This record gives sequence, C-alpha cells and structure tokens, in this order.
Amino acid sequence: MRMILVGPPGAGKGTQASFLVEAYGVTHLSSGDMLRSAVANGTQLGKEADAFMKAGNLVPDELVINLVLERIQEADCKTGFLLDGFPRTRPQAEALDAALSNAGVQLDGVLLIEVPDELIEERITGRRSDPVTGQIYHLSFNPPPEDIKDRLVHRKDDTVEACRARLQKYHSETTPIVPFYESKGLLIRVDGVGKPEEVTERIKEAIGEL
Repeated sequence: MRMILVGPPGAGKGTQASFLVEAYGVTHLSSGDMLRSAVANGTQLGKEADAFMKAGNLVPDELVINLVLERIQEADCKTGFLLDGFPRTRPQAEALDAALSNAGVQLDGVLLIEVPDELIEERITGRRSDPVTGQIYHLSFNPPPEDIKDRLVHRKDDTVEACRARLQKYHSETTPIVPFYESKGLLIRVDGVGKPEEVTERIKEAIGEL
C-alpha cells in the first residue's frame, strides 16, 4: 500500500498514521523526519538540504522530492509507505506525481481526513501540555488530573490566533491539491469527526474498497 496522508492541522493525522503503520505494515514517512535523517546521516541530498536550512532558506521542492524517491527505495518501504507532510501545495503535488511516475511508482490512494474548521479550533485551542512529563491533555476531550492543572502550559501554537493562521495557510496552499488527486481518481475522503477509533474504522472501510 502506497499512500499520501492529507488533512488540516488537528485532524488526527498522527493518530491515524500510527494505526495504518500497525495494521498494514507500512512505513510512515514524515517529510520533516526524512530531512533530519538525511542531514544527520550526511548523505549527498542531506548535505544539500542542510546548506539551504543553515542559510535560512526553504529546501527546494525538487530536493525534497529526490529525498522522497531515495527514501522509498529503502527496504522498509517495500511493503508500502504512508507519506505525511508533503506535498503541501498543488505545484508540489504535480511535481511529485511526475517524479513518481518516472520512477515507476504507482500510488494506491491519497487519504484525506476531513474535519470542520470549528472543530479543529476547539481541538487545538483546548490542548495543554505538561512540562514535567511531556503529556498532552485536552480540557474537554482528555482532561488533566486536578493536581497538575496549575502547571500545564498553553503553547503559542495552540492559541486561537495561531490556529486560525494555520488553517488559513492550509486552505490557501494545501486544499488545492485535493481536486488534483481527485481528478486522478486517487482521493479517498474520510470523515475525521468522532472518536479516533471511529475514524479508524472509516479508514479501514475506505481502504478496503481499493
């Protein structure tokens, strides 16, 4: 199974990626992790990426795509992969599609987890982190014990303003990849509202139809 995972911030992609990895034996490929790994291992592509990052520049799309192509050739991707965090824009999606096609790699689907903005905002702004244990709580969905409430931290990324800015960026930059993959017959829409296990069941049903 070769898939791309897409969805707004706070849609539960990380949780569902863990399920897919365990259930289908695929490798979770995070674009950020791939970059960090390539830099740490001192690969040629890693050195090139590191030069851009040290200069304070974005790593070019072509370089990221080459990293993806290199990574999916490794042994742990032979049973499949789940690409997360890339592509983020339509030009990236089009360039990646062409590169995969040239490499003879066929995607099985692009999984889109859909959650309304209002619920995303509720999910993100209600999060609190424990600086002592690193545990993440939610004031509504996963309340913290009373005795540690006073030490919990509301991260800057989880404020209303930051959340709305991230959603705006997602809709303006990432949403345009949806019709692209839809036109290629690869898009799999899944309702991301509800308990994680309920979303998981929907994903299993949707993937089962492939």
